[in-house]
Amino acid sequence: MVDLNSLRQFLAVARLEHLSRAADELRVAQPSLSRTIARLEAELGAPLFDRGGRLRLNDTGRLFREHVERALGELDAGRRAVAEAAGPGVGEVRLASETFLTLTGPLAAYKRGHPAVEIELRWSAAADMARLLRARDVDLCVASQPVHAEGLESVRLFEDAVGVAVPAGHPLAGRDSVTVDELAGEPLITAREGHWARGLLDRLFAARGLTPRIVCESDEPSSIAALIAAGLGVGLVPAFARRQAVDVPAVWVPVDSPDCRRAVTMHRDAEARHGAAARLMWTLIAGWDWTR
Repeated sequence: MVDLNSLRQFLAVARLEHLSRAADELRVAQPSLSRTIARLEAELGAPLFDRGGRLRLNDTGRLFREHVERALGELDAGRRAVAEAAGPGVGEVRLASETFLTLTGPLAAYKRGHPAVEIELRWSAAADMARLLRARDVDLCVASQPVHAEGLESVRLFEDAVGVAVPAGHPLAGRDSVTVDELAGEPLITAREGHWARGLLDRLFAARGLTPRIVCESDEPSSIAALIAAGLGVGLVPAFARRQAVDVPAVWVPVDSPDCRRAVTMHRDAEARHGAAARLMWTLIAGWDWTR
């Protein structure tokens, strides 16, 4: 008998296509997660992943994922409907983003005003957000790169410049600005593929026929800032994050390129029945003063 926990674990592995990352996200041991996936495949009588080298979801796995997402989406919708029927101050909001540092202000304000509402946060690449919304796997998504899909209601939250953070004492630290060509010779610390900062970095360099010299890829924005401050390289940092990271001893220098910017947007499925808690979250984030 396939249980709900196994299905949720399968979805995490299917989304990340990486056992150790899925285990970290789910906070379970990797061997236990491997056994869960193997048991699920045995019960279904078919492999769900190709294991030649890197783990990849196969055609059978993609078909199964579609049904699992719909089934769990309906169960979650029923649970939220029951919770909201108990009163307007309860329920839950499921929010996916690739930029949680940006959202700390409105999330804290929401929680103060609605302490009984459960807020579930999930990191997601922008490329996966439309699928998550349509599957009712999340209620809202906030992205720092374009989300192109029909049937979404979207709002632009703010736009800011992206500069380069360099260690104190670095030759570029005293500059008024730096060009992308100059960055080509620098060791770069950045996020993994799928993150908005990595996408921007790749686009800036590709537009000039350059190849970035990446010395470190990380899933943790805080570790990127710390590694830069330690003198191990330089990296792209938005102006908003620069204002937040007051304790990081790095110097922020503007990049001399009109394309070195990010637009932060919020999205939800226009056809979904959004609960009261999710509607309140949408209104709060859409109306937030991002200059504070």
